[in-house]
Amino acid sequence: MNQKALLFCLSLLIIGTVFQSFSPDWGFFGHKRINKLAVFTLPSDLILFYKKNIDFITEHAADPDKRRYASKFEAIRHYIDIDHWGAPPFNEVPRKWLDCMMAYTDLLLINENADSTRLFITGPEEIKADSMVTYLGSKISMDAYRGIFITHIMDTYYEDERKIKSCDFLKDLIPELDKSCTGVVIVDHFSSYGILPYHLLKMQGQLTKAFESKNLNRVLRLSTEMGHYLGDAHVPLHTTENYNGQLSDQLGIHAFWESRIPELFADDNYDYFVGPAVYIDEPRDYFWKIILDSHELLAEVLANEKRLSQQFPEDQQLCFEDRKETTIKTQCRAYAEAYSKSMNGMVEERMRQSIHAIGSCWYTAWVDAGQPKLEEMEYETTEAEDKSKETLGEKTRKIFGRSHDN
Repeated sequence: MNQKALLFCLSLLIIGTVFQSFSPDWGFFGHKRINKLAVFTLPSDLILFYKKNIDFITEHAADPDKRRYASKFEAIRHYIDIDHWGAPPFNEVPRKWLDCMMAYTDLLLINENADSTRLFITGPEEIKADSMVTYLGSKISMDAYRGIFITHIMDTYYEDERKIKSCDFLKDLIPELDKSCTGVVIVDHFSSYGILPYHLLKMQGQLTKAFESKNLNRVLRLSTEMGHYLGDAHVPLHTTENYNGQLSDQLGIHAFWESRIPELFADDNYDYFVGPAVYIDEPRDYFWKIILDSHELLAEVLANEKRLSQQFPEDQQLCFEDRKETTIKTQCRAYAEAYSKSMNGMVEERMRQSIHAIGSCWYTAWVDAGQPKLEEMEYETTEAEDKSKETLGEKTRKIFGRSHDN
């Protein structure tokens, strides 16, 4: 084999076996930095406790990403493909989780022959009516339909097979019910497109309860992980089906925007003074505003990179770079700098707003819990948490759900 052929084969080997992409969701660097700086937005009653535990809050900032290797329910908490459901202001998407599930969940009656029949005709407009029409033509009140979801549907959300094994709960509501009905299968058409704003509201409530019970282990874990999801909510590419540019021939833009740019410029160029945390009066509205604001920036995120990719020669867009003992292929510094400048500080501003939002949510949960005194409490890990930590470190399994690397 001649020298040129040998070099060519070696280059293919490097590209094929040593290529490494950045971690999604602000990258480990970004999430750790955001969580750490959120501590310094807190008032004096809280900052001592959070500073005491700042290493935990920083080091565990990426735990939700790691959990995608262990749970098929994790990935959908990091995004919402809001553009799947229409156009701004996305009125087709109910802001309340219960209403959302009612609008986009089918209930299928299963008979003894394993045949299925759709029970109710639902949608975002139908759930605003006073009553629902069943497949048999009879009507039940919307309050009764809501009661079905509260009592029988919502608590099955994390089950592998969502099925109610009896039809008895329907007999009083639907006199014409098929006597051969053996169960009800629950088919969720919404969650696969992401549940991020709903999950944020759920976590806000959980953090408040953890403060109320003075469960410091849980306060720290929820504070840390809520910081991660809030960071994700501030990323425009977490609000679209085109989450990695795969629909616009911009594959890799996700990690470019939220990992490569901050890793290159955050330490030297970004201003992290974001002001003190504030109390949030309406957390649901607050979380939805973050999502809608992020999505409003999406067109600029995509258009600017597309324009630059047409101006820069291809060999000046991606470069090889040494990272410890690994060689990676990533966006060239000059290309990344041009992209960052074209957005007029957008990445920095979304990072700043993430920091302030996290501190504000922590503060709000503490206030809503009655402002318990935490300074003298010690954090102690439990055996279950230690086991969970070990599981988070396992990356031998495939990620459940979509990956931003493809």
